[in-house]
Amino acid sequence: MDSIDLEVLKTCAAWLAAGHRCQLVTVIRTWGSSPRPVGATLAICDDGRVIGSVSGGCIEDDLIERVRKEGIVRGLPEVVSYGISADEAHRFGLPCGGTIELALEPLGPRSRIDELLQRLAAHELVARTLDLRSGEVRLERARPGAVLERSGELLVTQHGPRWRLLIIGAGQLSRMLAQIASAMDYHVTVCDPREEYRAGWPLPEVPLVHAMPDDLVQEMRLDTRSAVVALTHDPKLDDLALMEALKSDAFYVGAIGSRANNAKRRERLLQFDLSEAQIARLHGPIGLYIGSKTPPEIAISILAEMTAVKNGVPEILRLNHATALDTPASPACPR
Repeated sequence: MDSIDLEVLKTCAAWLAAGHRCQLVTVIRTWGSSPRPVGATLAICDDGRVIGSVSGGCIEDDLIERVRKEGIVRGLPEVVSYGISADEAHRFGLPCGGTIELALEPLGPRSRIDELLQRLAAHELVARTLDLRSGEVRLERARPGAVLERSGELLVTQHGPRWRLLIIGAGQLSRMLAQIASAMDYHVTVCDPREEYRAGWPLPEVPLVHAMPDDLVQEMRLDTRSAVVALTHDPKLDDLALMEALKSDAFYVGAIGSRANNAKRRERLLQFDLSEAQIARLHGPIGLYIGSKTPPEIAISILAEMTAVKNGVPEILRLNHATALDTPASPACPR
């Protein structure tokens, strides 16, 4: 499963390869409330097909209607704004006072979409610089944590996995978590040294590394844009990953299991060279409480908690006193 950003780019490449004209629409600035964040993308084909989103729907409808009436005739990028007046904000479904600024870019060979996709396939984080005057594009390796920037007539957008997720264990829950996280712009790596999991991993786009978890955690040099989730239920594997991950800068470290099992895990971790403050960073039982019981539901609960932590939502608002995996009836979480 691709992220929305990657899906839009792949669709653009397919349209161009089939001989269609298309344009890429990017949110480059917002004022007040807006339905979609800066960096959100939409692509429109010359036959009216569309993928992606830049608003709640009304702006998309207007852009599509323009293409159907006029075609894609512009040869150079254009910057447009919606919602400047109260009437426009109401017409285009923007919240009261909301304004959104978009870059409309007609795509062609100089857009370097194919080259960008090749670099993204190699898991590279790429900065794409568009000259709004000429339409010329430059591709460079992006720095971690970079965001969309506009400097004069240069628009720099970031593409590729902006976050990393290391999953310990290659079971059914891990597969669900890897698929959904990939769509959320995570570069996912799964670690499982157990022989019986070597042949059964069904996601070729997500690497399965057969290494000891603590060695891989050290090798990955986890930073503040990294997360680690331990899902094997095997202390010999989960604890190895956790004792290194909790010493790293990872923004999220979590482990599956009941409250009782996680209490025992914390006692075991204290026997290693971990401080109480480091162990307090452990999220376990893992996930936000949403009444989940199936692997897909549990994966969503885990990613919901990860997203809340990533976005700085206070713990008291996450309601993580009752967690998604702290229910005796859950068949996906054996005790």
